[in-house]
Amino acid sequence: MLGPVVIGVEGTELSEADRRRLAHPLVGMVILFKANFESPGQLRQLTDEIHALRQPPLLIAVDHEGGRVQRFRKGFTRLPAMRQLGELWNRDVLLACRAAASTGYVLASELRAHGVDFSFTPVLDLDWGRSEVIGDRAFHADARVVAMLAAQLMHGMVMAGMANCGKHFPGHGWASADSHVAVPRDERTLAQLLQDDAAPYRWLGPQLAAVMPAHVVYDRVDKAPAGFSGKWLRKLRRDLGFAGAVFSDDLLMEGASTAGGVTERANAALFAGCDLVLVCNDLGAMDRVLGELQWQRSRLFDQRLARLQPQGYALGLNDLQATELYALARKDLEAIPAGSG
Repeated sequence: MLGPVVIGVEGTELSEADRRRLAHPLVGMVILFKANFESPGQLRQLTDEIHALRQPPLLIAVDHEGGRVQRFRKGFTRLPAMRQLGELWNRDVLLACRAAASTGYVLASELRAHGVDFSFTPVLDLDWGRSEVIGDRAFHADARVVAMLAAQLMHGMVMAGMANCGKHFPGHGWASADSHVAVPRDERTLAQLLQDDAAPYRWLGPQLAAVMPAHVVYDRVDKAPAGFSGKWLRKLRRDLGFAGAVFSDDLLMEGASTAGGVTERANAALFAGCDLVLVCNDLGAMDRVLGELQWQRSRLFDQRLARLQPQGYALGLNDLQATELYALARKDLEAIPAGSG
């Protein structure tokens, strides 16, 4: 059975230490980064080996959004930043919707062709023009446009058999600090946050397989960052109708530091209502969490995890490239104008 911890691996092939960690029953998913990618063939060998280690196989995930957050480049289609789709919407709504769906299909079908099961996509933050770490990763400043384009992107992903993950709930677009290196704060009221930033989650709730909360403190709602806040995660499920899996953001980011050491952070996130916790790029931290975490499987854990599983048969790259659907989707991407961000 799969567990709640998402960890990384050391390099472009598995070490014995990697295999030992991945065999731990608390591990349920592997997240890959640029450092784990050398070539398409190498990536396929790595994912095949990871999948062969356990039964059921570990899920393999990546941050592969488009624009500047695209971990794999060589041999992969260059995906647009989401702001480019928002700018296209301002000129041609129907064309933007088609381009978003094509982006989602190319993103997911190429990842699945290389053995990657899941991408932490799409970003649902609003483009307030305040957050550099979000910036052109956001579709638009209008929550309605964000929801419409995200829905189309997710439709393309579903066509390729891949689930989605909306992030960063309830919104990271207003807080200017970068949660990788600081603890961002958002001083707005709950009513303001629900009306604007959280609106895409309300509209897209049934379509979202997973959500990742922000490492942002919303001082007028709770003193804990959203991913460690039972108030925020109860609101996500009870008031916004979300029924999928909740991931913590990377527990080694500075935005998570308010919750203590790495194991304390994992416990706090799970206690608040997260289903899975990410521990990335620090082998010692992974070992501490796997050695110290106390976790009991909830009755809904496996049901939520099942929504993240890829669906249907994944075409290999050569077969994928021979399909008309893929060719048309690639053509749509090539027609997207270069963005301003």
